[in-house]
Amino acid sequence: MIIGIDASRAVTTQRTGTEAYAYLLIRTLIPQAVARGHSLRLYYNQPPPPGCFPTIPQVTQVVMPFRRLWSHLRLAAHLQRQPPDVFFTPAHVIPFTYRGPSVATIHDLGYRFFPEAHPMAQRLYLHWSTAHNARRSRRIIADSEATKRDLIAHYGVDEAKVDVVYPGVDLELKRPSANQITAVLRRHDITAPYLLYLGTLQPRKNLVRLVEAYAASGLATDPAPCQLVLAGKVGWLAQPIQQTIEQLDTAVARQIRLPGYIAEADKAALLAGATALVFPSLYEGFGFPVLEAQACATAVLAANSSSLPEVAGAGALLVDPLDTDALSRGLIRLVTEEALRQQLIAAGRQNVQRFSWEDTAVAVIDSLERAA
Repeated sequence: MIIGIDASRAVTTQRTGTEAYAYLLIRTLIPQAVARGHSLRLYYNQPPPPGCFPTIPQVTQVVMPFRRLWSHLRLAAHLQRQPPDVFFTPAHVIPFTYRGPSVATIHDLGYRFFPEAHPMAQRLYLHWSTAHNARRSRRIIADSEATKRDLIAHYGVDEAKVDVVYPGVDLELKRPSANQITAVLRRHDITAPYLLYLGTLQPRKNLVRLVEAYAASGLATDPAPCQLVLAGKVGWLAQPIQQTIEQLDTAVARQIRLPGYIAEADKAALLAGATALVFPSLYEGFGFPVLEAQACATAVLAANSSSLPEVAGAGALLVDPLDTDALSRGLIRLVTEEALRQQLIAAGRQNVQRFSWEDTAVAVIDSLERAA
């Protein structure tokens, strides 16, 4: 059959979780689909970088630049003229007028649980697009059992329509050499030891509370201080994070680093050099940084809510993300208890073996075949 895929999010220059999901899934899905005798059409709103995906006869790349409403106007018109056997959107929305067989990945429903963490327009669009994808698609792919439960509870989705398919871990992400770690830390003005948050800076990530917990822990003012690194591009409503840092005692504030977006080439070194990854997000549909840290043999602290316990397994110290004192105690434990860190690292190595992009691609193709 012909599988049409919205690949627009996969070619974003600075990929966050959903964009990375789209890119890594499509890259792995292509050979798996071709092996089953399928062909693919990849739809873009901008030219993809050279070599982004294989240029083989079974893959047609359709570039359709369009300024506004690309999905609902430009892509929809093309799908109407040349409909695939099944359409798949891994990180976006099904065109409003499209009526053919379709499958959508729905990553999370965080806006339903923490609406204040989103601008009004963004929240309304997320609600509409999730409801539309849930209604229009023949099958839904959910990143986790937590997301599946939320879809059933909040949108009345038929349980039999939802396939839980865990994303994988990038196999190219592995622990780099000590020299590589040193070079990356120097480039970003980071000094070990440090605790690392990696992801977009936005309210849902609970970073104001993380900064407050770090300040209360005393780790910044120890004789050998442990830095806090908040790495990632600035998202919506991120101003309170910077304001919280500015209101801290100067000795604490100077130990907090905000290096901005981290290029893929630097990610493994930054993760591997950290004492621990701290990921106290209020809500996650999956939580890629947790697995990326485990793949780099780094201890993890994560929230004990949404999908994070499901994803982290035994390889993370879980804390209540709404309890600043518990978060502060967790930071102290990770910095001071070597045995705990080694226990989490060992468990993380085991846990990360559960997640493979090849397995993800096979399960997604199964869903596409059923939908078609």
